[in-house]
Amino acid sequence: MLGQKKQAGKKQGGASLLLPKVRRNPLIEIISVNTGCLNQCSYCKTKHARGELGSYSIEEIVARAKQSFSEGVCEVWLTSEDTGAYGRDIGVSLPELLWQLVEVIPEGCRLRLGMTNPPYILDHLEEMSKIMQHPRVYAFLHVPVQSGSDGVLGEMKREYTVNEFCRVVDFLKSRVPGITIATDIICGFPTETEEDFQETVKLCSKYKFPSLFINQFYPRPGTPAAKMQRIPTKEVKNRTRRLTEVFQSYRPYDHKLGEKQTVLVTEEAHDKEHWVGHNKYYEQVLVPKNEDFLGKLVEVEIIETGKHYMRGRPIETSKPISPAMTEYLPKGEISGFLSTQDISDSNKRNQMKEDLAKQERYIILSFILLISALLVKLAWVCFKMLNGNMID
Repeated sequence: MLGQKKQAGKKQGGASLLLPKVRRNPLIEIISVNTGCLNQCSYCKTKHARGELGSYSIEEIVARAKQSFSEGVCEVWLTSEDTGAYGRDIGVSLPELLWQLVEVIPEGCRLRLGMTNPPYILDHLEEMSKIMQHPRVYAFLHVPVQSGSDGVLGEMKREYTVNEFCRVVDFLKSRVPGITIATDIICGFPTETEEDFQETVKLCSKYKFPSLFINQFYPRPGTPAAKMQRIPTKEVKNRTRRLTEVFQSYRPYDHKLGEKQTVLVTEEAHDKEHWVGHNKYYEQVLVPKNEDFLGKLVEVEIIETGKHYMRGRPIETSKPISPAMTEYLPKGEISGFLSTQDISDSNKRNQMKEDLAKQERYIILSFILLISALLVKLAWVCFKMLNGNMID
């Protein structure tokens, strides 16, 4: 019961996607398309924690998306440890899933793709470029490169070269004008030399990624990289600072000043004074906190640009449009009950009940194991104290 879910000897995605849930944001549905990983990166513990790749079926993912839109959701995020690897274990591909999802997305609603590693998107570049040109799909992709050095990538066991990463970026930029490519960098991997680091700086300077996530190497216990001799912390921090300076040296949105854009408004900004909307390229646009804008498509003129955002002034002659099929659920309300009444297939209803029962048993057993562990620890402490008193 506590092990991985399997069917016909193959790992499945995980708990049923049709289980009720409470959305953090009633306008956004987050759907996990698979769990686990195909890679064995030397610094990462995902494989240890999540195991082999286990993909949900296309039918289950599409059913969850349809259910979400029936509850007023206007934006769906696909997530996993590696979205690009989706379906390789069940004989389907990511583009196959995406084309079927596009068919059920209401006009004006949006789909955002999750992180994908370079090796798995290389096989589908043509199809992926067509999908991201679709008006209901954000032209946005998070492709972590981690290093600009082939030597370091080899030690990381990343299974691609810098040229292959560049091929992904160059192809998508040529086929999907304006696309946003986000990436990750690890500074101070144990085998990274100054020359390796300069290659990373060169790569980041070349593409000027609008979103660049810079991380310092951290030795995760039990990973091969944790056994390698580390670079002095001072040097790691120095490289992180230098790369951050490169990132801060350019402003990706200044050329968009004065543009008219349509944004989908879905959440509150950190300053609590604006709403956050995203344009076709998933670029952040701040709009006035007018209650009529939330969950709507709003046409704006860009009147200010910053390093990480743009600010838009609503165009008075344009009326906000709601793309959602219905009113969204109140915050904190449980989703899933509405659409389960509409599931005609009795097998799906029975599977859902079975999954709920398994979840309950899992929670109860986990609680029992936790209490048992605490009692054993308490008994051991008492034994040590008694033993110490007897010796005294």
